[in-house]
Amino acid sequence: MPRLALYALVVCALAVVAAVLSFAQGSWLGVVWVLLAGLSSNMAWFYLRRAKLQRDAAAAAGPTN
Repeated sequence: MPRLALYALVVCALAVVAAVLSFAQGSWLGVVWVLLAGLSSNMAWFYLRRAKLQRDAAAAAGPTN
């Protein structure tokens, strides 16, 4: 798993926890955390997809001998 995708997933998980805690305390600040969770999950998906495409392109190119 690419490092940036892993970081984005960690940020997503922390943002979800923060959103739950904010809403549990009655704060509307949780909306910001939900938006951050959505953004970071999209970033994680993007980096995973990009790594897969690069890996597939390298495999299609064959050995560089």
